[in-house]
Amino acid sequence: MVLLASIPLVLAVAAIALLVAFQERQLAEREIRTLETQLVAAKEAELRNYLSIARNAIINIYGRAAPDDEAAKLAAGQILSSMTFGADGYFFVFDYDGNNLVAPRRTELIGRNWSGLTDTHGTPITDELIKIARNGGGYHSFEWEKPSTGETAQMVSYVIGLQDWQWVIGTGIFVDDIIEAVAATRAEVQRRIRRTFIYIGAIALGALLMVYSTGLGLNIRDRRAADRKQHQLTQRIVDAQEEERSRVARELHDSISQILVGIRYALELARRQVSSGDARAETTLQGGVSHLNVAIHEVRRISRDLRPAILDDLGLGPALQALTEDFSKRTGIETQFQTVVFHNRLDKDARIALYRIAQEALTNVERHSGATQVEIKLYGHKHGGTLWIRDNGCGIRDTRNGPGLGLRNMQERVEQLDGEFSIDSSRDGTTIEARVPLSHMLTPESKTGRNA
Repeated sequence: MVLLASIPLVLAVAAIALLVAFQERQLAEREIRTLETQLVAAKEAELRNYLSIARNAIINIYGRAAPDDEAAKLAAGQILSSMTFGADGYFFVFDYDGNNLVAPRRTELIGRNWSGLTDTHGTPITDELIKIARNGGGYHSFEWEKPSTGETAQMVSYVIGLQDWQWVIGTGIFVDDIIEAVAATRAEVQRRIRRTFIYIGAIALGALLMVYSTGLGLNIRDRRAADRKQHQLTQRIVDAQEEERSRVARELHDSISQILVGIRYALELARRQVSSGDARAETTLQGGVSHLNVAIHEVRRISRDLRPAILDDLGLGPALQALTEDFSKRTGIETQFQTVVFHNRLDKDARIALYRIAQEALTNVERHSGATQVEIKLYGHKHGGTLWIRDNGCGIRDTRNGPGLGLRNMQERVEQLDGEFSIDSSRDGTTIEARVPLSHMLTPESKTGRNA
């Protein structure tokens, strides 16, 4: 039960963890894109500065030269070939036909036509650079061999066009450091998300352990309390059984045994009188017969208290009628009993339960209530059958240790029938109501000639 109760907590923690991870990943992606944009913008600004330096270095030559001045072109090319920066930075020159004119760190490219050149991913290089230069200049990204390592890396280039000479002048910067920085940032985000999951999981596990330990403690406490109550109930049942046995034994000894002894003495006296021809033998026998009738009556009374035959023979109504009459005659308490013939009839379990409830209630009235009047009603309705008992006694006063054994027995008998049991007690009296459901009612055709 504790584990089942923990399922909503686990689901809630999982949903929270997923939501936190999703939001953290979104925030990290925005930060990474911002970082990447800033780094690329810095690289592009650096490229523009480099190319501005190169353009200023040849501007005087280009400005005074004619479009076909080969000497000026050669001088400008030599200046650009000598301008390098860093381990991998240099300037390159193509003409608009795709012929490479300047490539100081890649001399194998010089003098060859590279129209249609693409990188490993199919991105056009030479043709795209010429197109950008013809349109006034701009940026282009592609993969290129890094001179310092000989490995292919991502490169961002910036080119401008010298329209009179039909030259493409450009330079490039490798951005593998940006890619590595972005990859490292993403890896850090993943590690951060994993740590978040671990923290949330640890908190959830701690909460589950706390819930489980608390539930286990409560379960153990309730189990011990239930065991104590069961032990107390068992002891009270044993005490009640012993009390009932003592009562039956006392009645057998005080009434039946003494009556039988009296009958024995009467029979022995009658035998001696008959032997001696005494005329009083008949009177003595008549007295013995009278005592025998009393014994039979006592046996029937004890038997009726234990299990009345009228309950099985005639039904609950007549059995309760006989019980109340005997109770009123024995105790002197005014007792009224009202009943109606049921449209349906109570089954055996319901009859026994309601009879025992009435018997226990009258016992409590006699012993504890100090009542002078008792009213009992038995009636059926569309929901089942109801036994209603009320007295005008002092009520149930001491409930500090819970309901007594008799009240608990009454409640348990009704609960076994899936019925309802209620007690309303005050200084003006006590009302007990026991209701059995319709499922314990038999159809009239199934049991005939018998009341409730």
